[in-house]
Amino acid sequence: MSGSNDKAEAFDSMLMHIATQHEGGIQQLLDTFFGFLRRKTDFFHGAEPGQAQKAITDAMLRHQKLALEAKAQKEEKKIKELKRKEELEKKKTREKEIEESKIMEVTEEEAARIQNAAAAKEDVPSPPVPDVNGGGEPASNNKDEEEEEDEADKGKLKPNSGNGADLPNYSWTQTLQEIELKVLFNVNFPVRSKDVVCNIEKKRLKIGLKGHAPIIDAETPSDMKVEESYWTIMDKKSLLVNIEKVNKMEWWSRIVTTDPEINTRKVNPENSKLADLDGETRGMVEKMMFDQRQKQMGLPTSDEQKKQDMLKKFMAQHPEMDFSKAKFS
Repeated sequence: MSGSNDKAEAFDSMLMHIATQHEGGIQQLLDTFFGFLRRKTDFFHGAEPGQAQKAITDAMLRHQKLALEAKAQKEEKKIKELKRKEELEKKKTREKEIEESKIMEVTEEEAARIQNAAAAKEDVPSPPVPDVNGGGEPASNNKDEEEEEDEADKGKLKPNSGNGADLPNYSWTQTLQEIELKVLFNVNFPVRSKDVVCNIEKKRLKIGLKGHAPIIDAETPSDMKVEESYWTIMDKKSLLVNIEKVNKMEWWSRIVTTDPEINTRKVNPENSKLADLDGETRGMVEKMMFDQRQKQMGLPTSDEQKKQDMLKKFMAQHPEMDFSKAKFS
């Protein structure tokens, strides 16, 4: 069955191109198909009476069954993903409550220590700041580091809700697997497929209308899968282009190298299809999402939290040691 599917999918690009030539929709496409069988084959009269209709009905019912099964699987997958997200949110809520309770405990300890010190008229030393860089100077705080990081992204666009950008003549969104590009043609006539120029090469994109200056004509920042990318006309005035990425582990900062860049550190990985990723990649993306939220709330990332937990555990196991002047790297 899979071999048959692979063979059928080999014609998808060709059939998609043919379909875009039919502005009358599916009915016109079917008329073209059956007209071809009538004019070029003996499909309708070469067999026993009723055989042609039976063949058509059998094929339609078979693919209808496959379509319904695929839809049911997609809905089931969607439900599972929603349940997984709910469990993830519950887990994060529990972790946050635990973290807040830890902070409250430390705050009460500090308050008690300060109160005792004040009663004894002693000066309470400020707790040392561990040097995570291993140097002689205290490590800079997270806020300063974030400001330095933001400086590198100064002038870059903030991603739109689809992790892409909205530009004057076109807009685009992306997941880790693909890009959806919408190009608006500012003309006073209905755009037909024969009017469109859409050349998708491995690392170059050219889009426009015949007889007009190209709207896009430049190299892309990364490679595209030409055979799995396609386009279609929307509302006779715009073009929808689906681009399949070669590297499914990166966020594009722009569609072509002549465009302004977006800040890819501000993309929202939840918009990508996490359920379609393999286990290792999905785990990596989920970790990235968690670390991003932690930074936004001013909390330690997963790696930083592990280091802090290890340090607390070691200090608890060795109460006889004085860590007040220690520097940790």
